[in-house]
Amino acid sequence: MTLSSSLLKSLFAALVLALLGGCTSTGLTARDPGIRRQAILDMRDEVLTELYALRPDTEAQIFSAVGFAVFSNASVGLIVNLGGGVGIVRNNGTGEDTYLRMGEIGVGLGAGLTDIRLVIVFHSNDALRRFTEAGFTVGVDADAAARAGELGAAIGAEAIIDNVTVYQITESGLALQASLQGTRYWYDPDLN
Repeated sequence: MTLSSSLLKSLFAALVLALLGGCTSTGLTARDPGIRRQAILDMRDEVLTELYALRPDTEAQIFSAVGFAVFSNASVGLIVNLGGGVGIVRNNGTGEDTYLRMGEIGVGLGAGLTDIRLVIVFHSNDALRRFTEAGFTVGVDADAAARAGELGAAIGAEAIIDNVTVYQITESGLALQASLQGTRYWYDPDLN
């Protein structure tokens, strides 16, 4: 039995909306664009503060980079891993912020619900341009984290090709997975 492409897209969209719906208390899915923008800016500040506390060397790296992005992402999976989130890209040269959405789908052995914060650091103009224009990455993700509440945060860093460094902070997630994952980032027309 095979599922049609439109059915898969509909299922994926429904899951992303459900995952984002869990963020309503923080304003990330509010109807008012001004409230959503402010919630994303607040999320960026919180994530960067947490990253700097966990890895103090990242503050200088981010400020000296061409640009950076911060995303809040929730994913769920067993065999098929699905996720979605929101974020913002900052061009350090121009001071311009661009609001983005993200969605991911992966296939692999895994189980859990994961609340992940991503910080993506762009070390060249080409890397930043490719990300903001294409917004698509495919990677192999292998992580094991079981942290919640008072247990603290788990952090992982992975330098990837093309002058990009990615930091993942698992805030309240429970994950045990190894997967091949594709992530799509796209321009949010309601917030830009």
